[in-house]
Amino acid sequence: MRTIRQLLAGEDEIQLAVRLALLALLIYWSFVVIRPFVPILAWSVVLTVALYPVFNWLSGLFGNRPKLAATILTLVNLGIVIGPATWLGLGAVDGLRGFAAQLGAGTLVVPSPPEGVKDWPVIGAPLYALWEQASTNLRTALREFAPHLKPVAGTMLGLAGDAGVGALKFLIAVVLTGILFPAGPRLVAASRRFLSRVVAERSQDFLALAGATIRSVAQGVIGIAVAQGLVIGIILELADVPRAGVLAFAVMMLGILQIGSAIVVIPVLIWIWATKSFAVALLITLCILPASLADNVLKPIVMGRGLTTPALVIFLGVIGGTLAHGIVGLFIGPIILAVAWELLTAWVRDDELKMPTSPDAEPATKASAAPGIGTV
Repeated sequence: MRTIRQLLAGEDEIQLAVRLALLALLIYWSFVVIRPFVPILAWSVVLTVALYPVFNWLSGLFGNRPKLAATILTLVNLGIVIGPATWLGLGAVDGLRGFAAQLGAGTLVVPSPPEGVKDWPVIGAPLYALWEQASTNLRTALREFAPHLKPVAGTMLGLAGDAGVGALKFLIAVVLTGILFPAGPRLVAASRRFLSRVVAERSQDFLALAGATIRSVAQGVIGIAVAQGLVIGIILELADVPRAGVLAFAVMMLGILQIGSAIVVIPVLIWIWATKSFAVALLITLCILPASLADNVLKPIVMGRGLTTPALVIFLGVIGGTLAHGIVGLFIGPIILAVAWELLTAWVRDDELKMPTSPDAEPATKASAAPGIGTV
């Protein structure tokens, strides 16, 4: 027969289980409620961290007036999103819809090469033959594989349809970023207190590493890729190149994936030289080449010591973010995954530094761990 103490202990365990179940239900329900806003909040935090040095500089320039600096920076960001980004975005959406429709129907074709290509010195004849073969073979291949390409076309149409919602999320995120700027120091202090409960010894270092990674990826990868896509897209649009919006979107994607714009720029330049006059083709080339090569100069300047996150992590972030959150996930996916990778790497490296290999080597290990903490 159980004693009174055992009965009371059993009741306490039941109460604890009920409380934990209610807490778990409350956390899950809260997540369900805020889940639609997670991409917006994440993008707002990324923009705040990435642009905070600019905000700080503006605030000092206006006599330590953070609200005025936040308002001006928000208006500039809104002008960029509403202006050239929307212009090229609409062009990209129309191009993706047309491309997806032709891909699903098997009617996508590479235009036949102009006859003038044959007259180019040295490369004219082989380039004409290769171009003609690609045009003919693509028509045949697409007719054969059109049923299998319909799922790909459906995915592209879904991405294009999500562009409108994505643009609205961008606008909300930019406005929310303007609200977060003045509260930056308080948010950093709150994040530091939270991390101190999770990783008490490394809260300061992990917070600094997360901020540095966000700025590095947002400015050096995402920012430069978006700027490069905008500039090249505007040049192609002014040069009356077909599907300029889609080509600009492809340049931006390749820039985020760290592949480079040459895959798009070189065929476009060949088409321009084959169809435009010499003066026009030369002018467009002189405008496009500096824009396509600018990332090689800007990235080392913006990113400082360079990006240590592997390209595969960035690639998975782009693909996974896009599939999970649409067009907004295209930008926040690689940033979030890069931050997670850098923090995990620092955590593992810190544990390795603290782990003694032998009793005799323990003092040396501890001595070598101290500078490692400050250099992460």
